[in-house]
Amino acid sequence: MPKLPEGNMTTKTRRVFFSFHYERDHWRAAQIRQLCVGSLCANDRETENPGSESNVVEWIDAQLKNADCTVVLIGSETADRRWINYEIVKSWSDGKGVLGIDIHSLSDEHGQHCLVGQNPFDKIVINGRSLSNIVPVYKPWHANDADARDYINRHIADWVENAILIRDQYTQSHVRATQSTFRS
Repeated sequence: MPKLPEGNMTTKTRRVFFSFHYERDHWRAAQIRQLCVGSLCANDRETENPGSESNVVEWIDAQLKNADCTVVLIGSETADRRWINYEIVKSWSDGKGVLGIDIHSLSDEHGQHCLVGQNPFDKIVINGRSLSNIVPVYKPWHANDADARDYINRHIADWVENAILIRDQYTQSHVRATQSTFRS
């Protein structure tokens, strides 16, 4: 998996779409969204009740349209969530960078931490490969919220750049493989 050198922050502002389980993790997500200043620009805030299914799809598609990368915030119940899976597949299909961040070390509004959740990329298969074999998941394992937030803050811009690089390289290698198939 290609990786950027540590501390290689981009000067380009990246638009980031945050995907998370709203009911369980909105507080944790808000902590991370607040860190996204400078080189990162987050999507619009979600609303608790978006209405119909078509409204949900319309909102997601509109938010992803100009995003460079989707950051999946992985809590205890993130995997197998319908809309999160839609956001992951849509992001990957549209050529966006995709990455995950475990957020169990961040507390919710009641000061509670959640259990480590399953990797939501495990069950999503692209061209015969589980997305979990392609997409990086970062695990800020810290004893307290402040250390976890600090760690995420110091690294998230690099993680986003790395995810975009991975997606670009995966696209290029897939195109080369497809072209060589047609040459046979």
